[in-house]
Amino acid sequence: MSYRSPWMTDDLDELRDLTRRFLAKELEPNQDLWSRQHAVDREFWNAAGAIGLLCISCPERYGGGGGTFAHEAVVIEEQARIADDCWAYNVHSTIVAHYINAYGSEEQKRRWLPGMARGELVGAIAMTEPGAGSDLQAIRTTAVRDGDHYVINGSKTFITNGTHCDLLIIAARTGEERGGKGLSLIVAETRGLRGFHRGRVLSKIGQHGQDTRELSFTDMRVPVANLLGEEGQGFGQLMAQLPQERLTIAVSAVAAAEHAVDLAVEYAKTRTAFGQQLLAFQNTRFVLAECRTEALALRTFVDHCIMRHLDGALDMATASMAKYLATDKQSEIIDRCLQIFGGYGYITEYPIARMYAGARVQRIYGGTNEIMKELIARSL
Repeated sequence: MSYRSPWMTDDLDELRDLTRRFLAKELEPNQDLWSRQHAVDREFWNAAGAIGLLCISCPERYGGGGGTFAHEAVVIEEQARIADDCWAYNVHSTIVAHYINAYGSEEQKRRWLPGMARGELVGAIAMTEPGAGSDLQAIRTTAVRDGDHYVINGSKTFITNGTHCDLLIIAARTGEERGGKGLSLIVAETRGLRGFHRGRVLSKIGQHGQDTRELSFTDMRVPVANLLGEEGQGFGQLMAQLPQERLTIAVSAVAAAEHAVDLAVEYAKTRTAFGQQLLAFQNTRFVLAECRTEALALRTFVDHCIMRHLDGALDMATASMAKYLATDKQSEIIDRCLQIFGGYGYITEYPIARMYAGARVQRIYGGTNEIMKELIARSL
């Protein structure tokens, strides 16, 4: 059975081949090491930048690849197809770079994006706080203007790329207005920045190779020139970028589900029980048939969303549908496929076990799936 996404092109085929070869050489052999050290090697970012994988959909005049979201999707899919949960490519290239490209001044884009594209600057975004997750209007971090600087105080948690980040987009309260009206986005250049503190690396159920940390700011001074857009625009900026972030999660989810089925089929063909292949048992065949069908149905829906996004027509409700459905199905399909592995499915040296643990957070970040349903309901 062969299926080709309608948004794929010959150019994207070449990118897929390049990405696959790069990840096989530079990433796969290091997954266990990075999981133990809770971060990819810093040099890996430079290697990815050197072959043009970073900021691949940003304009060429800022050092990017001049591509589209489809180029980002190819890289994300190839990560999922080797069960990688270490490299936070999507946060750096698909989220942070796009905030800067969308809302940064010409000077800001020329100052930051080329370094991000080369891997010299690693990006992160600090939205979530100990008391504010999906409800971004509850953010309490403050940025008080003092001359030509903001004095920032507060704390953030669950920050991916927290160890390596050189550029950190901070959602902070610059006004007295309640809710989202007083929020702004400010970029902190973290190297040698006084008042910037990297807290503990968080011990997670899965995705052990990602440097997810707590961050805190104590009288941290950031130039007013680092404000993205204008004061008070932060909440609207976040809302405008979230559909792409949620589509990114859906892309990784469907690719992971497809990979789980491939792994289970391969295992069922080689493993024997009671004198016959696992695949010879009707239950095994039916489970895999159902999983393959659901993964393909999910793929066609996510492809539809990618096409709409490429046309500039992906709305918040549809992106929310893709995020919640894809991550729900990702977890279900991986769970059913893991069962076929028996006891080996519980051993972390098997990719299916790491995929199972890593899938759980997909239903939480980017907005919980319960919030996704609420957003969909508002559009009814």
